[in-house]
Amino acid sequence: MGAFGDGFDKLKDAAKKNKDKVEQGLDKGAEFVKGKTGGKYDEQIDRGRTSASKFLDEDQTKPDDQR
Repeated sequence: MGAFGDGFDKLKDAAKKNKDKVEQGLDKGAEFVKGKTGGKYDEQIDRGRTSASKFLDEDQTKPDDQR
């Protein structure tokens, strides 16, 4: 796999090991963007936040060879 794939795998491993911190970062990021957009895009931001959380949860349940 190329450098991009290797880097992405390392990023996924780090996220897996620090899921609570990643969740906190997603929450802070979502709230920051909501503040900057004045509430105009809250629904879309919430959907994106939920999708990111689901992705992390799904990746946790897959065996290592299927990630």
